[in-house]
Amino acid sequence: MQLTEKHKEYWQKNLRVTGILLAIWFVATFVIGYFARELQSITIIGFPFPFYMAAQGSLVIYVVIIWFYANYMNKLDQKYGVHEGDD
Repeated sequence: MQLTEKHKEYWQKNLRVTGILLAIWFVATFVIGYFARELQSITIIGFPFPFYMAAQGSLVIYVVIIWFYANYMNKLDQKYGVHEGDD
């Protein structure tokens, strides 16, 4: 099956946003944990930054990533005519 230019453009945008969001996920999950000792001096709401990120911050980031991806893909699907239903 040959992909048209419209299909290629759709998938390029899809892969670009997925890559960016995966990079944000990686930083929130692994990089902050790796540098936890160096980040101890930063406090958020009275807690050390690494503790806050492990307890609550990373979870908030995950929810925002999911929300952004769902909204972005819905708009992209409608723009390229591949959306589902009447939403």
